Amino acid sequence: MRRTAPEGHGPVRFGPPLPDDGLPVLPELSAVLAAAASRGGHEPVGGGRALREAACGYWDRRGLHCDPDRVAAAHGSPALLLALTAALGGDVLVPRPCAAWWGPYARLLGRPAFHVPTPPESGGVPDPYALLETVRRVRAEGGDPRLLVLSVADDPTATVAPPELLHETVEAAQGEGLHLVSDETWRDTLHDPHDTVLLSPAEMVPDRVTVVTDLAGALLPPGWPAAVARFPAGEDGQGLHARVLDILTALDARVAAPVAAAAGYALGEPEPVTTRVTGAVRLHALLAAEAHTTVVAAGALARPPRSGRHLYVDLAPLRPALTAHGVGDAQELEDFLTERLGMPAPGGHRFGDDLEAPRVRLATGALAGGSDTERAECLTSPTPLELPQVNRALSRLKSVFDDLRDEAQRWEPPR
Repeated sequence: MRRTAPEGHGPVRFGPPLPDDGLPVLPELSAVLAAAASRGGHEPVGGGRALREAACGYWDRRGLHCDPDRVAAAHGSPALLLALTAALGGDVLVPRPCAAWWGPYARLLGRPAFHVPTPPESGGVPDPYALLETVRRVRAEGGDPRLLVLSVADDPTATVAPPELLHETVEAAQGEGLHLVSDETWRDTLHDPHDTVLLSPAEMVPDRVTVVTDLAGALLPPGWPAAVARFPAGEDGQGLHARVLDILTALDARVAAPVAAAAGYALGEPEPVTTRVTGAVRLHALLAAEAHTTVVAAGALARPPRSGRHLYVDLAPLRPALTAHGVGDAQELEDFLTERLGMPAPGGHRFGDDLEAPRVRLATGALAGGSDTERAECLTSPTPLELPQVNRALSRLKSVFDDLRDEAQRWEPPR
């Protein structure tokens, strides 16, 4: 079975980070960080009591009760996933496509990472029948699948998996004895919460799911790394929590004290934080919808974005134009579009898709302007798409994709 995306073409160290929000840091967050700047140390491994209690309050407000003694914090979700993968042992299952940072940690530990197809309507959660077939085939080949990583609000596809699909997949995973890690980094970025129902797998199988949330998704700037994990109740959860803390200790994966202060403040969700989150989600929903309209009008394929600050685009219908430009795979497409658009356009191979598939993830933060003043203006304007800096960025996006459409039509064979 094919285990990972091709290596040697686009090294991991050049992989894409989480999509930035493109906005200035919230002043109240800066003030909290500055007030704690004289604290030169770190939090204890797994986070101090105050930070863990703030995380519990955050999850309690979302219907996921937890105990501070079943929470761990680290400097970013990659450290938590690495520790969880090492603690659980066995082989790892991930959706195709999936977040760029999921696969490398399994490979770092020498664990196979098997990609499972997702259904047409959404990404982030594997098709339940494909999951069962993959588990069967892995075991038939002598493998030992133990961990399934999924995300209901997904990077890279920006979709939200419907509850019925999630239920079937979680039920299939439970039947096969898999532990689930639910990456809920983007759960607070739903573009229309009234149109989209988001359920956590931890609500369905409380004793088999660990929830991981990177605060860079909605609450903190990406340069202030902090993430929290909620472990299941019961003896198994207690043992897993203890093993993860041992591994985090070995990695010295601790949160810097000033960042922990800002993280605790953000997790408490005071009014300035909730106002910023609401405004940022509104802005990126508008940008994503406009970008989606643009690429689809040019003939590319993309699921409508429902969350996050990105969209995932398949340029297969424009392949004749890409071939004319010497673009033959996702790495070459990444290079081509990054140069043409003047913004990052990581190829689908970084997210576990086939290298030959012409797919990219586009981030909306790059459409919000360059200077802090321009970006702040995007956040406060009632009509941000009409601002000159946003209009220029969107016009460039439209121009590049329209040119590809026109060239593809010229290269189409006569009927």
